[in-house]
Amino acid sequence: MNRSTTINNIGRFLFMGIAPILLLFQIPASAQFAPPAGQVGSTAIKADSSIFVNWADSCLINRGFVDMSNASLGLATYGSDSSAYGFADKGVVSLGDGGSAILYFSTPIVDGPGNDFAVFENSFNDDFLELAFVEVSSDGVDFVGFPSVSNTQTVEQIATFGTLDATKLYNMAGKYRGGYGTPFDLNELQYSDDLDVQNIRYIKIVDVVGSLADAYASHDSQGNKINDPWPTPFESSGFDLDAVGIINDVEHLAVDKISGQEIIIYPVPFTNVLNIGKIERNSVISIFDLNSRLVYSSKCADSNFSLSGSSLPKGLLILRIESGSLLIYKRILHK
Repeated sequence: MNRSTTINNIGRFLFMGIAPILLLFQIPASAQFAPPAGQVGSTAIKADSSIFVNWADSCLINRGFVDMSNASLGLATYGSDSSAYGFADKGVVSLGDGGSAILYFSTPIVDGPGNDFAVFENSFNDDFLELAFVEVSSDGVDFVGFPSVSNTQTVEQIATFGTLDATKLYNMAGKYRGGYGTPFDLNELQYSDDLDVQNIRYIKIVDVVGSLADAYASHDSQGNKINDPWPTPFESSGFDLDAVGIINDVEHLAVDKISGQEIIIYPVPFTNVLNIGKIERNSVISIFDLNSRLVYSSKCADSNFSLSGSSLPKGLLILRIESGSLLIYKRILHK
């Protein structure tokens, strides 16, 4: 039997003496989160983004009922397991109420710079959203869930074709419209038991049952009921899984292959100019923000390279140096 765990045991971490780190992951109940795709501050990642290096290899589906409150209607039937692996093409498999999908990755996902993977659903706009929990595993047995938050009201049930506000949702797949992935950062789970964040081979997507009825309701990591369109008594009931795109995996991050590479990056942190020395000619320099958005890219004609800080956003950034089959990642701070 699969054993799902979460990272909500704050007391255990306080005992270990790492309270300052935990404070980074506490989420205010009244917080406003990232807005829909295309808006300022959104974390949505487009399916054709060059940031994706791989996709799921296979998928095992466990269907849920089209309406959990009326089992006589049967299970969701739309799509097949093959719709959920490979590139995000808006071909989907519907999970049904509380249904799940376990996706397998032959090349392990790793906790690299910024977000590590993104989940795609097929919503036709920014408001009609069907949600799912996301869990990860190193061995396919022990799964750990990302801490999710739903600040949607729980007074009135959202109807079958009702709408949601993305700014009230955190760490929930389905937050963005079709063609745009919701990103997840394994760094949030780095202190979880039974999980190696540098060796993730399985991702589980679990449909959120959006009912407010106590008998059927799903709850977020803070104990809130999650209100989303329900019931949806159709063959395409529940979360419609399109794909899972990988941003950081062991093959492309390849930290162990660069230990002997001597590259000079200065000053650190930098303000006006960032200098990079002793790189191979024709290397490609790329810089990403912490939402994995590309903010700069250029090919180097020489072994030394200088970049004006005026073209870059302030704060923590991710520098990627691509030389042939070698990828080097460094965190840099722009003041």
